[in-house]
Amino acid sequence: MYEPAEDSYLLQKFVKKYALGRVLDLGTGSGIQALTAITSSNVREVIAVDINIKAVKKLNEEIKEKNLRKIKAFQGDLFENLHGQFNLIIFNPPYLPQDTGIDDPALYGGKKGWELSERFFKEVSKFLLSDGKILFLFSSLTNKEKIEEIIKNNLLQFKQLARERMPMFEELYVYEVEKTPLLRKLEAKHIEDIHYFAKGRRGMIYTGVIDNSNYVKTHFPLKKDLIKVAIKAKREDSEALERMQNEAKWLKILNKQGIGPRILFSGEDYLVYKFVEGEFILDWLRQHPKEEIKRVIIQTLKQCLILDQLKVNKEEMHHPQKHLIVDNNKVPILLDFERCSYTDKPHNVTQFVEFICRLKDELKNKGWDITVSELRNLAKIYKETLSEESFQKILGCVGLS
Repeated sequence: MYEPAEDSYLLQKFVKKYALGRVLDLGTGSGIQALTAITSSNVREVIAVDINIKAVKKLNEEIKEKNLRKIKAFQGDLFENLHGQFNLIIFNPPYLPQDTGIDDPALYGGKKGWELSERFFKEVSKFLLSDGKILFLFSSLTNKEKIEEIIKNNLLQFKQLARERMPMFEELYVYEVEKTPLLRKLEAKHIEDIHYFAKGRRGMIYTGVIDNSNYVKTHFPLKKDLIKVAIKAKREDSEALERMQNEAKWLKILNKQGIGPRILFSGEDYLVYKFVEGEFILDWLRQHPKEEIKRVIIQTLKQCLILDQLKVNKEEMHHPQKHLIVDNNKVPILLDFERCSYTDKPHNVTQFVEFICRLKDELKNKGWDITVSELRNLAKIYKETLSEESFQKILGCVGLS
């Protein structure tokens, strides 16, 4: 069991100030933070949890001996067996990188010191009220930059409350952590289990889960229809707010033509659409036979034709490696419409034809020969006419008609 030390007393100062309503003390150890929280008249209930059964037993003995009424202590691994939400969550995790000389799990936080904290921040939102706070203490030995990255990747925000120098060049930090405005908005829309997925040039991609039956207006659902969604949000360092709104607008238009992932809803700085399970085009075609590749290429070209006929430029179709996914049903799905716009000179088909030309060697390895010079000439003719006839000649040239 971890006995109170400098870090415990540093954190205790802020527990006295922040304790409110329903409080959760994770990794309670000696119980110093939980016992401090119950002294506040603003606190209704304190739950103290520790994975160490001996620590829990000792704290329960103290609770019984002193007849403390607002506190309960039990054994558990982080949020295991917990229910409901809290106004304040306190976490002073083990933060030392695991070492052959350290056998006490009350001291180390994983192989690199931050793994347990990462688990905590991935799970905490479900148990934190919308306006709730987290008091989080960690050490510079844990890797401060990594901790801050983990917090941000879970759509949380922080501010430093304290920094204290320790012997051997160590520093202790206490952070106040809370939900970002975006996370509050998304959870208000009933999106759960939100996690970082990828970072783009202008946006951040998160995944989540939502009950799709909430968006079916024709009947009262008897059971939940949970679907995975992608959440695209503006990056903090990007000023491309209008691009996010532009993409939402175009997805609503193009979904009616069977193009793009199905958008569910959007806000000023985010959009939410059904997650596409699949592989990017180059990864996919390397693992599939010629006939399947041909079907995907023709479906993509036909989507490009629709865009041209609508007088719309998607952009980036000549290098769609990260903008075209083949889903698990072998259907091509175009992604990223933030640069989409009306135009008198659409070039979606011609850009994708250029991409096909650059795939000549890859396609040849699949037993599919294309004549690049002829294909490019036909693309020039199509560019002038944008006619169905010239489009069919392109399909014929690559053996797709």
